Amino acid sequence: MGLSAGFSGDAGRLPGRLEDLHGPWQGIVVLPVHLSWYGHREFDVAVQGSRLQLYSTLLSQGRQIDLVRLVNAQRLSEDWPQLRVLVSRKVRRTCERKLGLRAPAARSHTRRPTRGVRPGGMPG
Repeated sequence: MGLSAGFSGDAGRLPGRLEDLHGPWQGIVVLPVHLSWYGHREFDVAVQGSRLQLYSTLLSQGRQIDLVRLVNAQRLSEDWPQLRVLVSRKVRRTCERKLGLRAPAARSHTRRPTRGVRPGGMPG
């Protein structure tokens, strides 16, 4: 039996809806041993950096029950623009598709021409 036996891929690990995530708004969360058997296991979910680290681990490796119990839907939505770059492309796409999380709107880098001014600054 392989390490990934029993897991049904990223989509199967996520709950059906964002609203199914009922993790704490604040306080210390301790990762289950199956996610971190050594090293740093405690995260303060009121501190964004700590929370991003926790959510990144949970989204990438956690079981559905871990996600439901430890991830807060509102915090996840608010943190998604920063968090989405910390997870794999596959996890990112799955979260955006299944949970309705959205990437930040792309910023346009083109300038609109100013009325009455030609290129080079000469009046038109």
